[in-house]
Amino acid sequence: MSRINRDFFKEHLQDTLFPHGLKPSQIEGHDAILDTWERSHAKEDDRWLAYMLATAFHETARTLQPVRETLAVSDEQAAKRLETAWQAGKLPWVKTPYWRRDGDGKYWFGRGLVQLTHKENYAELGKRIGVDLTTDPNVALTMAPALQVMFYGMINGSFTKRRLADFFDKGKADWVHARQIVNGLDRAADIAGYARAYYAAISYTM
Repeated sequence: MSRINRDFFKEHLQDTLFPHGLKPSQIEGHDAILDTWERSHAKEDDRWLAYMLATAFHETARTLQPVRETLAVSDEQAAKRLETAWQAGKLPWVKTPYWRRDGDGKYWFGRGLVQLTHKENYAELGKRIGVDLTTDPNVALTMAPALQVMFYGMINGSFTKRRLADFFDKGKADWVHARQIVNGLDRAADIAGYARAYYAAISYTM
C-alpha cells in the first residue's frame, strides 16, 4: 500500500473508536505502529496492519502504549491484582497462577502491546527478535521491543501457532476468528469491529 494518510487516519479514529479525541500518548502509539509497518511491512496485506492495530487497542485498554497486565504501575501491584482475581474465582481458565514471583524474584505476567506471558515465551520471542527479555522482563514494556514482539509474533504465529496469513489472504478476510492468533475467541467479535474501523482508517492513502 502507499503511505498512510495520517490526518485522515486520526480523523476517522475520532469519528469511530475515539469519540472524545486522541491523547498525545495514543497518537504516539499509533504512529509507532504505522511507522514500523511503512518501514518494514508495507508490501504485506494491509488487513494485517488493521488487525494488529485492533489487537493493540484491545490488549492495552485503548492506550496504545505497552502495559503490564491489569494496567498496574508496578510488578507487585500486577501480581496482587491477578492473585486477588484468581482467588475470587474470576479467572476460571487459569490452572497455574503464572503471575507469581519465580525463584529469581521475577514475574512473568503479561506485558507489552500484546500481552506476552510465561518465561519460556519471553525467552523464545526475545531470541526471535534479538532482544534480551529475560534478564529484565520489563524491557517488554518499552516501545521498540513491544513493537517487535507484536509484529513478529502475529506474523509468524508465535503466540498460538496461528498467524495473520491464516485469516487474511487474497481470497479470505476472517476478522472474527483472527483473534485465535493471540487468545482463542476472547472478545473476538468486539476486536473484529475495531479492526474494521482501523481498516477503513488506513484505506485512504497518500
